[in-house]
Amino acid sequence: MYPPFLLPREIRTLISATMSEIYRGAVPRYRSLLELEADVNERILSIDPGLRRSPDGLNEFQCLVVERHGAIGAGTPQELAVPRCVLAIMGMKPGGYYDLPVAGVPVHAMGFRPIGVNELANHPFRVFTSLMRLDLIQDEKLREEAQTILARRQVFTIRALQLTKRFESTGGLTASEALEFATEVLETFRWHRESTVDAPTYERPRDAHRLLADVACVKGSHVNHLTLRTLDIDAAQTQMVARALGAKEVIAGPLGANTPFCCAKPASRR
Repeated sequence: MYPPFLLPREIRTLISATMSEIYRGAVPRYRSLLELEADVNERILSIDPGLRRSPDGLNEFQCLVVERHGAIGAGTPQELAVPRCVLAIMGMKPGGYYDLPVAGVPVHAMGFRPIGVNELANHPFRVFTSLMRLDLIQDEKLREEAQTILARRQVFTIRALQLTKRFESTGGLTASEALEFATEVLETFRWHRESTVDAPTYERPRDAHRLLADVACVKGSHVNHLTLRTLDIDAAQTQMVARALGAKEVIAGPLGANTPFCCAKPASRR
């Protein structure tokens, strides 16, 4: 008999937890932010212990201690097609469309997230996936150069693609396959220190738009940020300033601290 498959939520938990560990190692300040968030949340919970249990009985508190949101970028529609399949293995479906050029950011974007109350209660991690709008690059030479750079790279490993096809043909992955799949996928999502181009070539798209270089000139669709959950975003902002963690001037998130389990990184409120 064929070994049982892991549930998509189990694969999602495995990959997101490992992704968090990788990000902590690559971004030391993020580890400090995790400690800050834990301190803020524990203080709020000591004041209002009832927050540990949600009214619907789903015990949302267990999801407070895991990252809620990550973000990756793709350079071409072909590159975007593979993350869509990869995230499906993690039980994450596309939802929402964001036309960000109106905000001065040359990308389309979509969120991939688990669907359903039980899935969200189990592990609510979502991935904000953006697609670079090369057609918005006005410099024709630079646009062609970016297209050439993107055309010669493969963001996912061969084994990750093989396991994706196996999932599609069998309907699941065993525990050993899922572990291998996580390792291969995280090779794409981790930060790569080396660019795929030389310094002058990197500087040209960077000067046009920082995001263009960040997407086009690296080896994979690396996670460019992870977002924590906080019970008091104002307190988190204050502590970021106090601990010199580079907080922005305003907060992007719920208004005030009385919105339980707000999902926002303490960065900017507009």
